[in-house]
Amino acid sequence: MNRDAKSQSSLIALARTRRMQRALAHAYLHQHAPLPTLRLSLGFMMQTACTTEEVAGLGHRMSVLGIQEREGCAYVLEELSPSDAPIVYRLFLAGPRMGHLVPIQAWYEHDPSAAEIRARVHALELVRCTKTTTEAWMLSTRVVQRRALRVAGQELPIRKFALQLRLEPVGGMGATGATTVTAFLRPDARLVEVLAIPGGRGVLARVSFIGVPSGLGLAKETIVLMTE
Repeated sequence: MNRDAKSQSSLIALARTRRMQRALAHAYLHQHAPLPTLRLSLGFMMQTACTTEEVAGLGHRMSVLGIQEREGCAYVLEELSPSDAPIVYRLFLAGPRMGHLVPIQAWYEHDPSAAEIRARVHALELVRCTKTTTEAWMLSTRVVQRRALRVAGQELPIRKFALQLRLEPVGGMGATGATTVTAFLRPDARLVEVLAIPGGRGVLARVSFIGVPSGLGLAKETIVLMTE
């Protein structure tokens, strides 16, 4: 008997049930709220547009480098393109900035090259995080705010969303986390990877969304800290 396949299918079925329960609960809470009119919805869709020029690249990719025990934070690397210097962040695991991605500004004060930044990254003494299954976690999204953004040289503005991302365990008990990102063109998001922090101090989730308003929309990623 393949126990892994059986447990994976059970988790997927449980995730679907959980999504249905959340949808019914949301509908019950907002049953007396006024519905948005069709006129407003069509107006937003028809008076905004997608950019359509050809754009090379795969978007902005993030990766968790590891945990710095002394500083109490995770180091995160964001790749912009092969020719550009990457952006390195600290994600604090505790304290007033807990869960925030903070760029290491001091590393970029003297206009360093990509090679210098990567050399600093390789010199870090970090504890690696362990990958875990993504099927055990559920990503839900909510459009908090929608706006239109004017683009130079384009007649119609493009769609801009404040998109709330929320992650929680499929079973209902365990670490949870949430953040809000700026998405363009489409409010889409996808859970890419889940990493367990050593020592059971939480979980890091890598989420991809449409965050670069070029062409038909390029992906951008963020890291969400989940704690109990």
